[in-house]
Amino acid sequence: MVSVAASEIQKNFGEWHDRSFQGPVEITKYGRTSAFLVSAPLFKAMWASFRQAVPTANLSSGEVDMILSSEVATDQPYSLDDIPDQDDAPAGPRI
Repeated sequence: MVSVAASEIQKNFGEWHDRSFQGPVEITKYGRTSAFLVSAPLFKAMWASFRQAVPTANLSSGEVDMILSSEVATDQPYSLDDIPDQDDAPAGPRI
C-alpha cells in the first residue's frame, strides 16, 4: 500500500486520485496515518460488507428464534464451558 503525506495529496490530488484505483492510498499527517483514499468501487464493496452491531432489544422475535434454533456443525462436542471467561481470555491487540 502506498503511503503519502497529506500535503502531497493537497498538491497533486489528481495524481493520487488516479492512483487510488490501483489500491488504497494511506494518507499521513505528521508521520501518523490519518485517512485512506480509496476508489468508489472499493468503497462500495467495503460498505456492502460492513456489519454493525445492534442491541439485542432491537431484534425481532423471528430473529431471536433463528438465533436460538441455530446450530454449529462440528465433529467435536462443545459447550459454553469451552469459552473462556473474559477475564481469563488472552489480551488481543487494541485498536
